[in-house]
Amino acid sequence: MPTHPRPPFDPEAEAALTALAEPMPAVTPGSIPVLRQAALPVVSDETLLAAGVTRRDVTVPGHHGAELVASVIARSGHTGTGPGIYHIHGGGMIAGERMIGVSQILPWIVEHDAVAVTVEYRLAPEFPDPCPVEDCYAGLAWTAEHAAELGIDPGRLIIAGASAGGGLAAGTALLARDRKGPALIGQVLICPMLDDRDRTVSSTQYEDAGTWVRESNRTGWAALLGDRCGTDEVSVYAAPARASDLEGLPPAFIDCGSAEVFRDEDVAYANALWSSGVQAELHV
Repeated sequence: MPTHPRPPFDPEAEAALTALAEPMPAVTPGSIPVLRQAALPVVSDETLLAAGVTRRDVTVPGHHGAELVASVIARSGHTGTGPGIYHIHGGGMIAGERMIGVSQILPWIVEHDAVAVTVEYRLAPEFPDPCPVEDCYAGLAWTAEHAAELGIDPGRLIIAGASAGGGLAAGTALLARDRKGPALIGQVLICPMLDDRDRTVSSTQYEDAGTWVRESNRTGWAALLGDRCGTDEVSVYAAPARASDLEGLPPAFIDCGSAEVFRDEDVAYANALWSSGVQAELHV
């Protein structure tokens, strides 16, 4: 693939990256434990309390009967039923925990009296595909089945996630469609990680610039898929960019940056949704 000059970062992001004493190293298979030990933007119970919401933890069934922890987050004193948000955290398929990214959905919970369920799916490489997406689907099925007791209107349930969580959200939505599972009215895919094939222009442009660079992305996909990565043996539920039939999926909101690895696969996914007659809103 020819070399392409990269679009610049936002000036504030560029300044922050420049201010780092050393560039952020790429994630390699050997550095996955280090990534998992790094300080991550987890929303604390104190932050939730200050926002006027509460959290309780529940145990939900995962793939093949595994026990997963999920957190239910709602406005303090929530009664009746409101919109439901099924949230999947990011972390490149290899790191993270269920409270990462909750800050993005917190305003939705507060402003719309929504109830969110965020699930602790199991991570690769210890639990490779299909465990992560199947865990996420199992958690969605549990959420829909328990909608009444959770205070969720089952007719107003969306799925949301960022980065790996966005990719898993897209894969879970495909599973829900194909299994005639929980009805979703929308999917919010924030810089979703969708394509294991590593062929886009944006992946080459951010080979060594930014925070989640091309090698890190390769590491995440290889951990998830092993020797199948980049071959024809990869499921559309693991890598939704491979799906040729997106008809019947819920409306999608897709958000990505012009200066990131995921840009081209995210734009292509929005285009594929439109080509299949699905409503999609794309922000770059």
